[in-house]
Amino acid sequence: MSGWPSAPVVYEVDTWPWLSDLRKRLGAAATLADVPGEVWDELAPPGTDAVWLMGVWERSPAGLDIARGNESLQRAFRAALPDLAPEDVVGSPYCVRRYLADPRLGGPAGLVVARAELARRGLRLILDYVPNHVAPDHPAVTAHPDWFVTGTAADLAAAPESWFDGGGAVVARGRDPFFPPWPDVVQLNAFSPGLRDATVDVLAAILDQCDGVRCDMAMLLTNEVFARTWGEHAGPPPAEEFWPLVIDGVRQRHPGAVLIAEAYWDMEWTLQQQGFDFCYDKRLYDRLAHEDADAVRKHLGAGPDYQRRLIRFIENHDEPRAAAEFPGGRDRAAAVAVATLPGATLWHDGQLDGRRVHLPVFLSRRPAEPVDAALPPFYRRLLAVAGGLRSGDWRLLDCRGWPDNPTHQDLLAWAWHDDLPHHLVVVNLSPASAQARVPLPWQRLRAGHWRLVDLLDDRAYDRDGGELVDSGLYVDLPPWGSHIFRVEPA
Repeated sequence: MSGWPSAPVVYEVDTWPWLSDLRKRLGAAATLADVPGEVWDELAPPGTDAVWLMGVWERSPAGLDIARGNESLQRAFRAALPDLAPEDVVGSPYCVRRYLADPRLGGPAGLVVARAELARRGLRLILDYVPNHVAPDHPAVTAHPDWFVTGTAADLAAAPESWFDGGGAVVARGRDPFFPPWPDVVQLNAFSPGLRDATVDVLAAILDQCDGVRCDMAMLLTNEVFARTWGEHAGPPPAEEFWPLVIDGVRQRHPGAVLIAEAYWDMEWTLQQQGFDFCYDKRLYDRLAHEDADAVRKHLGAGPDYQRRLIRFIENHDEPRAAAEFPGGRDRAAAVAVATLPGATLWHDGQLDGRRVHLPVFLSRRPAEPVDAALPPFYRRLLAVAGGLRSGDWRLLDCRGWPDNPTHQDLLAWAWHDDLPHHLVVVNLSPASAQARVPLPWQRLRAGHWRLVDLLDDRAYDRDGGELVDSGLYVDLPPWGSHIFRVEPA
């Protein structure tokens, strides 16, 4: 991670819909090669360290034909885009034909321009890699059949939804172990030595074009998961794991790159140990969206080394829009939590405006939606202040109640300690008001009076240091309310 901040803030852009919006705004064609400077200036909110341009690679014509003929996908497309036109469907960005920027987005030359424009603004570029599968018309399907999971004519006859004829060989369609196969992709064999060597070369070539890579569904390539998914069709598991071998080879060529794993099934620690800098914290997302403060508190009890290498989010292209999934102000409470915890953070284009329509990644255009006028100022202020407090030691704090008031259980609190000023965060993860005492962990506070300035609204409170340490700061928060306090001498 040479040159990267220890807790980077990543802003994800759905590249094709973003450029389609830009074309409407400019009244002219726009690719990555000719985005105006003022658009690059306004793309990412202050406090952002990197932009993830999702979906830049060349999409598969064969995969596009499959998507256009799949009625289930078509229903999802029409639900998101009621005035759907045939040209709106451009294929999945995770059905990759080649790792070259799609010519309709500006091609490799346009990607070079985009990276340079971001770099001028102090922003790094993150791109995708899909290690589990490729498009059915990827050149390797016929050139390197040993890189793929193959079967027999009997397999194809028994389960045509799981296999297809790949130019003379029966090849598996890509999948994970818990869902039916994806109809538009071909399954790579993580146990193949040739595929492992090729993965090093492809990842290194991608990193010639960017500063970091987000690896799609990275846990599928671990020996245990891959063997469980494919059994005898994969062959015997190698002695060495897939990712340590691949990442070691990649780091020899790109030692400063950041590698992010999309990870599920509580495999974050495993993938961190296998070499990834950051792994998705999907478990925190689920708890913030669907569980209570106690579930989140227990999640945050994990060790600091583990937490610092998670990437936290409440929205990305795979999840429902936060404004729809976290109603009634829950989105703001969850955003404050994500922004002020250890680890990297991920924010999604449109999240800051309150977009509610979850757009399938196959589409090149998104529907017009009104901006929630209150959200952009909130998010921009949050991201601007969060970067200045996540330094030094982080500590989860107690929220103490009293016998006739159990609402303290709905509050979460943590502190950041470096030198002065200290910082304190309190979040009410409930739809009712909540009160508590939060003892502060700094004994040095006893020696004076202190001012707590809420960085979200600039309100200030003067308090006695002894009370802050012994009894604790009295907090009374409205439903889904939050404080982000800077603690400084009064």
